[in-house]
Amino acid sequence: MPPRQGPSALHARALRATARRHIEAGMPCVVVRVDHIKGSTPREVGARMLVSLPSRGRASTATVQGTIGGGHLEWQAIELAREALRKAPSGTQPAPWQQTFPLGPTLGQCCGGVVTLAFEPLTETLLTDWQLPPARFHLELHGAGHVGQAIVRLLADIDCTVRWIDERPDAEHDDGDTPGLPSAEALAALPAHITFVETDAADTEVAEAPPGACHLVLTHRHDLDLRIVHAVLRRGDFAFAGLIGSQTKRARFLHRLAEQGVDDGALARLTCPIGLPGLTGKEPAVIAIAVVAQLLQRTST
Repeated sequence: MPPRQGPSALHARALRATARRHIEAGMPCVVVRVDHIKGSTPREVGARMLVSLPSRGRASTATVQGTIGGGHLEWQAIELAREALRKAPSGTQPAPWQQTFPLGPTLGQCCGGVVTLAFEPLTETLLTDWQLPPARFHLELHGAGHVGQAIVRLLADIDCTVRWIDERPDAEHDDGDTPGLPSAEALAALPAHITFVETDAADTEVAEAPPGACHLVLTHRHDLDLRIVHAVLRRGDFAFAGLIGSQTKRARFLHRLAEQGVDDGALARLTCPIGLPGLTGKEPAVIAIAVVAQLLQRTST
């Protein structure tokens, strides 16, 4: 196997942002793209992978971001891109080319389909023509406690957009961080598709959500949860409205929301408890997996 750094399976938006940084750094790079498929294949048309060489030396290690499906196909594509970069004269990029791979007889993969890969040098023109697919969903995530942080960790590798909203306590410790909430360093390291919103009135942020958004409500106070859920249900133009809690919490919230004038149709659209049924466990990571899986299921087309 060619020497390489471990691949990062970046989603489409993150991969394009990485490609932009490669161009700005002047790093030679080949974009490997799934151009055509026939039969059963590991990835869809348009899936991309970046193969770059930080150094032109003969033993240079390939840096790989993204994936075209893994396995022998990806291994061979990385080697081909690496060799093209290594052999290109200094100051130049390899010429583009295409190559077709029958997955069964040639590569020993049991998918059985045929994949045609396009190998293209990374340029400004290619980046301009790089069309992004629609995000899987937009999420308004209310709450930055342990479950919220676990959800954000999962969403870092999913092609979505997120506004992560929290009412921070007034008192902070000397180091500027509040126990139980994400540190300043963690917030600074958030990927570009996740934006943290610090606010004094989280329920008023509901008005800023785009139409068709998903909403998850898991703040540190039930009264705040109620105000946010009320604002979401009043809007009505949401794809998903989820509230963390038990069946008892659901019953109490439905009663209070009905008293506040929310109609039965809107109340029926509130999901509480959240998470795919059958996935049990109260650990933040388990809850996060169940909830993110539920979002993907509800928003898949």
